[in-house]
Amino acid sequence: MIELKALNKSYNGNIKAVDNLNLTIPDGQIFGFLGPNGAGKTTTIKMITGIINANSGNVFINNINIKENSIEAKKQFGFVPDNPDIFLRLKGIEYLNFMADIYEVDSKERIDRIKSLSERFEMDKALKDQIQSYSHGMRQKIVIMGALIHDPSVWILDEPMTGLDPKSSFTLKEMMREHAGKGNTVFFSTHVLEVAEKICDRFAIINKGKIMFSGTFKELKEGFKENESLENIFLEMTQNE
Repeated sequence: MIELKALNKSYNGNIKAVDNLNLTIPDGQIFGFLGPNGAGKTTTIKMITGIINANSGNVFINNINIKENSIEAKKQFGFVPDNPDIFLRLKGIEYLNFMADIYEVDSKERIDRIKSLSERFEMDKALKDQIQSYSHGMRQKIVIMGALIHDPSVWILDEPMTGLDPKSSFTLKEMMREHAGKGNTVFFSTHVLEVAEKICDRFAIINKGKIMFSGTFKELKEGFKENESLENIFLEMTQNE
């Protein structure tokens, strides 16, 4: 579970990127985080993961306050950033072992997990190559694999399907559903409304740092015309604001 309580973040003293944000992402669900560019999505995710500090408010990961116990809180989740261009000179297998070392995954578990993840993402033949030789989609897959190497209960994914081919996107969506089905938490941001509508149990829309809506798609559509598309509803909510 992820809980955000009265979260605020300003830049340059007066530009509010996140404005008194309160949100609960429950266990056992895929939770989508939607919003236009500059809405505050990535800033919120960076505060959830402890990359940046909030000006005020608190973040709890499985009831652990990331401000008070950051190491223990960070052990609870796997994070996929919106840019996969990291550690380019490492080989794929070196990167996965590096991530396994950070999370203290023992040798037998890591071998099993690397084998399972590399087979699901069809990366087993590329693990001995340097990451800088990978395509964008392959880099995205190796980052996802590294984030999941310690089998975290909470997944935090920032635009995770960017650059993935259709088969890999399907595999990731399948894994997200499996993970939530075991009572775990999946929190991800996306610009693709159709993907969010198909796989999310619940979602939130953020705009100008404020939560405009949080709930199910059925609940969202109740306030609009019967046959209105999600795209039109989204545009109406964010443009009017």
